Amino acid sequence: MTHEEIEAIVGGHHGDAFRILGPHSAGEKGGPPVWEVRAFLPQAESAEVVADGRTAPMSKEHLQGFFCAALSGSPTPYRIRARLWDGSEVEIDDPYRFGPQIAEADLYLHNEGTLHEAYKVLGAQIVESGGAEGVRFAVWAPNAECVTVAGEFNDWDIRRHPMRRRSGGVWEIFIPGLRQGAAYKYNVRSRVAAYQQLKADPYAFYCETPPKSASLVWDLRKYEWGDAAWLETRAQTDWLKSPVSIYEVHFESWMRGPHGRAPGYREMAVKLVEYVKRMGYTHIELLPIMEHPFSGSWGYQVIGYYAPTSRFGSPDDFKYFVDCCHRAGIGVIVDWVPAHFPKDAHGLVFFDGTALYEHADPRMGEHREWGTLVFNYGRNEVRAFLISNALFWLKEYHIDGLRVDAVASMLYLDYSRQPGEWIPNRFGGNENLEAIDFLRRFNELAHQTPGVFTVAEESTAFPGVSKPVYLNGLGFTMKWNMGWMHDMLSYFGNNPVHRKYHHNDITFSLLYAFTENFILPISHDEVVHGKASLLNKMPGDEWQQFANVRAFLAYMWGHPGKKLLFMGQEIGQREEWNHDVGVRWELLEFDYHRKLQALARELNRLYREYPAFYQVDFHYTGFEWIDFHDWESSIIAFLRRGEDPKDLLIFCCNFTPVVRQSYEFGVPEEGFYEEILNTDSELFGGTDLGNGGLVSSQPIPKHSRKFSIAVTLPPLAVVVFRKR
Repeated sequence: MTHEEIEAIVGGHHGDAFRILGPHSAGEKGGPPVWEVRAFLPQAESAEVVADGRTAPMSKEHLQGFFCAALSGSPTPYRIRARLWDGSEVEIDDPYRFGPQIAEADLYLHNEGTLHEAYKVLGAQIVESGGAEGVRFAVWAPNAECVTVAGEFNDWDIRRHPMRRRSGGVWEIFIPGLRQGAAYKYNVRSRVAAYQQLKADPYAFYCETPPKSASLVWDLRKYEWGDAAWLETRAQTDWLKSPVSIYEVHFESWMRGPHGRAPGYREMAVKLVEYVKRMGYTHIELLPIMEHPFSGSWGYQVIGYYAPTSRFGSPDDFKYFVDCCHRAGIGVIVDWVPAHFPKDAHGLVFFDGTALYEHADPRMGEHREWGTLVFNYGRNEVRAFLISNALFWLKEYHIDGLRVDAVASMLYLDYSRQPGEWIPNRFGGNENLEAIDFLRRFNELAHQTPGVFTVAEESTAFPGVSKPVYLNGLGFTMKWNMGWMHDMLSYFGNNPVHRKYHHNDITFSLLYAFTENFILPISHDEVVHGKASLLNKMPGDEWQQFANVRAFLAYMWGHPGKKLLFMGQEIGQREEWNHDVGVRWELLEFDYHRKLQALARELNRLYREYPAFYQVDFHYTGFEWIDFHDWESSIIAFLRRGEDPKDLLIFCCNFTPVVRQSYEFGVPEEGFYEEILNTDSELFGGTDLGNGGLVSSQPIPKHSRKFSIAVTLPPLAVVVFRKR
């Protein structure tokens, strides 16, 4: 120990503090054993070592608070008693008496990129070590000269708790006596360009509520789950052959209370869960619930990948919300954002003074359109961070599905870039080969959790997104059908008198409907930024607008593919979605809105009741056109079948405001056909035209079938029949 090293300790920039601080042998060779305790206590006026019932005063070797004490014999557990400048006295367990905390095998796996539960190793873990309880901190910063932990427990002094450097660039320290709720950050001092920054913990389980930005120690092991029955049922469920009707929710703006306050996790465990159960949805999909500094990003610019946002409560509160969903028979999907992250100084950006989580070259590492940075999927430790994060939500929070945001931006190196703004892959192509490998591995590991599914928001024609990895696919369970969504909204945006010129828009999706496992989404992205709400996308007067929405939803529920609808659209909200304002629930005082909600509820009820709606969504045997040639009248009709071919439904759609009397459709069998849904029913706000609940087939050939039915097609409506 030299004078220069003491200066480095008190200056907060010694790269190997454990070699200086703590207990060390100090005896001469051949002489009696002597050991020395060294401590940096800038808050102390004086100090002494307490060991084996005896005390030894410590000498102040530096005015900044570097203390030493020599003791005879061999090193034993000890404590340090310090008298502070304010006259108080404290006794502490010295963090520098504890040995290495992380197993070399875990460090090796982290360096290899295969530590798939890295959240159990890195971050702040409440553990017991050497007979003391406290918190083990660990962070990856390979290009740091020195990393220290700062927090309330050391008055945010970035010098007092320097960490031990381990192999692979991981830094660790065990600080005894710390408890749940302690606020902390890492001060990272880089070897490069004198960079120094206080960073939030990338693996933090809990964070302060923005605009505060510190990480908080939290013990995830305390919560007692009550959803064992759900998890057992989920493990035996084939979601591709089951009803999946998703209610997409932005947690902060689903409902606002007095003074614009958003309910917390526990309040929503009652209000939202009760509503979704009453409406008949099978799943809730949450826009990113991970901690994010800017509410206007809707959660898509994540800082705390392992922390549910503290805006609505603690991690245990969020577990309670998920638990209540499961006990009510509702699955929970969360949006996951491995595509990019924001540039906030306390986040992942330039973490150790170098491009650590991102690419150094902005042509690879920056989304200028979004003002965010791209993960470096080719780096082992970054893959471990992201894959561990996905598994973390599935295992620790019992999440049922992950919807991966912006997959197209991950797959293509030239996504939203002009020529010269991107770098081709090693074969000269525009595919991001490292990202593709990452997504495949993520899907392989995610599907090892029983009953879990993954969904890609992918807007291109990239092949095999929802095909298994062993068939050279990306391995997602399902994919959003963005083409269907754009075609449908374009078609319904036309005045009905012009729809006959756009008939292909409503039929084209069936040419590719079975190339992927599709979800049909009407998501938050379609009802914001000047795109208008679903109701206001529709032409005509008020009656026609509501009739169009009813027909749209019924056709959507009948079309092959699972369903997703964003909050507020089921009640006909006129305003675009605003993340600062709640859904306009007061609209339910008016008949049109209340009855549209009733239709959404009835669609979900029928969807769950009749297997023909959902059992064969991803194979052509589940769908059969009856007629799509009547473009002049904007009428189509089709069959949906379940796994039992006799289990069938007939959908007859009239997309003009003209009533069609005795309109004939071919049917596969002779018999009576019950009208199980009529979107023009007075119950849903229509004119109550229909077929009296039942029609009988006639031996009149039609549409290449021996029998047919003659039905009344109400204006701007869909009627659905089942064979008695």
